[in-house]
Amino acid sequence: MPLATHQTDILVIGWGLAGLVAAAEAVAAGKRVTIVDQEPRSNLGGQAWWSFGGLFFIDSPEQRRLGVRDSLELARQDWLGNAGFDREEDLWPRRWAEAYLQFAHEEKRAWLREKGVGFFPIVGWAERGGYSATGPGNSVPRFHVTWGTGPGVVAPFQAAVESGEADGRVTILPRHRVTSLTVEAGTVTGAAGDVLAPSGAARGVASSREVVDAFAITAGATIVSSGGIGGNHELVRRWWPERLGTPPATMLTGVPAYVDGSLQPVSEAAGARLINGDRMWHYVEGIQNWDPVWPDHGIRILPGPSSVWLDATGNRLPVPLFPGFDTLGTLAHLRATGHDHSWFVLSQQIIEKEFTLSGSEQNPDLTGKDVRLLAKSRLGKGASGPVQAFMDRGADFVVRDTLDDLIAGMRALPGGDVLDADRVRFEVEARDREMDNDFTKDAQIAMLRSARAFRGDRLIRTAAPHRILDPKSGPLIAVKLHVLTRKSLGGIETDLSARALGANGEPVPGLYAAGEASGFGGGGVHGYRALEGTFLGGCLFSGRVAGRAAAAAL
Repeated sequence: MPLATHQTDILVIGWGLAGLVAAAEAVAAGKRVTIVDQEPRSNLGGQAWWSFGGLFFIDSPEQRRLGVRDSLELARQDWLGNAGFDREEDLWPRRWAEAYLQFAHEEKRAWLREKGVGFFPIVGWAERGGYSATGPGNSVPRFHVTWGTGPGVVAPFQAAVESGEADGRVTILPRHRVTSLTVEAGTVTGAAGDVLAPSGAARGVASSREVVDAFAITAGATIVSSGGIGGNHELVRRWWPERLGTPPATMLTGVPAYVDGSLQPVSEAAGARLINGDRMWHYVEGIQNWDPVWPDHGIRILPGPSSVWLDATGNRLPVPLFPGFDTLGTLAHLRATGHDHSWFVLSQQIIEKEFTLSGSEQNPDLTGKDVRLLAKSRLGKGASGPVQAFMDRGADFVVRDTLDDLIAGMRALPGGDVLDADRVRFEVEARDREMDNDFTKDAQIAMLRSARAFRGDRLIRTAAPHRILDPKSGPLIAVKLHVLTRKSLGGIETDLSARALGANGEPVPGLYAAGEASGFGGGGVHGYRALEGTFLGGCLFSGRVAGRAAAAAL
């Protein structure tokens, strides 16, 4: 088999957001860049293209216009309370966290604005916590949705890379799967691997792995930005930590199949140290996509705070495990129930106001920058078009006029036989009795009333408190929820220059890492939990650092 060879200043492995940012920075510094990826070019932009486009900013103009008082000190308190850094391996992740907080507070928004990236004026409040001031969660809303969602974040960096390609400074090689990093005298000098058969697969659709050739690339610096393991359920289960209970027997997949973790052992074989592999971020509000793109394709509900959350048997989840409050705490609790699913019970009034689906393709108004559609879908009567499509076609949705009929519909779904009808009725009716006064002992009701003190929640995110069983708020809706794989929070350990570190703590010459492959920086910048809006931001920050540092080293 002939060997295709290439030579470049900087090799970037993986063309997701971190890889595109790293490449754009290196090109801006005057370097020649080669980008390789195992997928067809239709996937340029990687996972970020599919995302909702949420970004974490601190004390932004959008926050201030909504009356939110944020500060670097408050954000640091939230980050550290969330991360729970407690290992020797957390030395570099904690340093990356401090650096990222400074970036999110100072330069990040202006840097993106200069590149033409805009933001929806209503700031979202993700991971609300519900514990003490020093516990997990965001004390204030910080989730800024990009105008154009994920594709809007990707666009300026893709444009910079493609401009470099047109000028001959960038070479993009699709269908090039790296199987080894080349090491000479302890220095990484490039990569080698398989050339896969051309594929016309659409974005996100699984492509073939037929090998038609081999390649080798020599580079002055190599940046690994190949993503995490969310598309590989075998690896997810292998690394699943005991603190989260037993791994689910069935899971949905929130990322394309190519997010397979294949570069982790390749990087380790070249001397890089992998840390915090047992830290991961999976959602518990996954629903089966009625129009799937990749295998086991799931969509995450981004819920407001009003739905009643029941486990598989009908017991209400404990305080503060309400919708949108503590993703990992809820996951750990539900894994202890012995069942792989749970339920939302809500009203039509709640779904109209509070249900948003994660993903660029599920938000055509924001993704398409369509102001008229935005006003209709976010402020008009009825559920948004994508949500209504799931209500009409989704396998996990039950819509009925009475509670008895709703429970019967829930029990008719796979696994629904374990649901205790009397318990469901007891929980929902007890919750509704608490609505007769403006004060309550029900913590969820108190929290949703508090949430409406925030202008953004009151306007588009939190329904007015009401009895779920009130016929005027109906029909009634139940949603069966699944565990949805998504992010790796650990990865290649790196210093603040994004240089991959070896087992001895020293940099591996010639090797850098960025994005999810590096745990979004340092090998685990989030610690145990993420504050949301920090995955794309981590790709932006670590990609920028890696591209600049690799260019400066040559």
